[in-house]
Amino acid sequence: MVLAVLRGRLLSAFENTTGPQRARKPLSRSGCDAKTWIQASGPCGSRDAPPDGLSLPRPQEVLSGVVVVSAKDAVQHQGLSLTVEGTVNLQLSAKSVGVFEAFYNSVKPIQTLSSTMEMVKPGRFPGGKTEIPFEVPLLGKGSRVLHETYHGVFVNIQYTLRCDLRKSLLAKDLTKTCEFIIHSTPQKGRLTPSPVDFTITPETLQNVKERALLPKFLIRGRLDSTSCALTQPLTGELVVESSEAAVRSVELQLVRVETCGCAEGYARDATEIQNIQIADGDVCRGLPVPIHMTFPRLFTCPTLETTNFKVEFEVNVVVLLHGDHVITENFPLKLCRV
Repeated sequence: MVLAVLRGRLLSAFENTTGPQRARKPLSRSGCDAKTWIQASGPCGSRDAPPDGLSLPRPQEVLSGVVVVSAKDAVQHQGLSLTVEGTVNLQLSAKSVGVFEAFYNSVKPIQTLSSTMEMVKPGRFPGGKTEIPFEVPLLGKGSRVLHETYHGVFVNIQYTLRCDLRKSLLAKDLTKTCEFIIHSTPQKGRLTPSPVDFTITPETLQNVKERALLPKFLIRGRLDSTSCALTQPLTGELVVESSEAAVRSVELQLVRVETCGCAEGYARDATEIQNIQIADGDVCRGLPVPIHMTFPRLFTCPTLETTNFKVEFEVNVVVLLHGDHVITENFPLKLCRV
């Protein structure tokens, strides 16, 4: 017997958009004669579906799809159920564990979505393929808000769809779980650009122990906006006007800043998401070097602040000089979905 779940596709109130069917190879086996896999059909919120041109579900909308049961012969079962869950998992870094006793209560998983439906009562599935359609409204549990899917280091926001086919006492139940992605509701109105011009010299640097030993340099640049749409790249330019030491490399570092805690205290940790090199070697003086960075899917989300956690983002412009000198300029970013 084969159990498959067609990953949920989005149904609006006015139309049902469909698309070409995509299938995945078997992922795992359950028992000696049964296997499970997941298929995707139409615009969906599945993790493995390509993001371009697809409609991903948003809070207050409906996740729909089809559960497919395929068996060579008729099979007896004790019912088939579908469970939709959403959780926010918080984790403390090693340096924060034990600092605040109150943290241990505030970092428990937060359940934002929980819904279980009995799709088929106990009975028998005939041989061949059986399709059972479903629709699940994406409504937060109680007053909980459904945040956008985000995979971080200390904060993880995840939504899963689990199908359980219960069998007799001596037979093993069949279960398949897949993740679906939720995008937050776009903000109303257009995003107002907030350009930033910057100048980096030895005098403007902070946290420098021996400033007199630094080589002289002058670096100018511009970020077109620090308020960024997730679907648009971060752009700008950088110009090395002068430098006594040769330039080895110019890099852009995207950083996530995750804060977990409660009223008694917070643990704030910054970790790198990605690092891209925009110039290699001794850059020509006075030559504008373009800044262009796209925001990775799942590892970024709209800037988020709640009672128990915050997710913020920053970008570092890093210039490496010969002599092991590292120059870093930090810029906070505000990410949003438009």
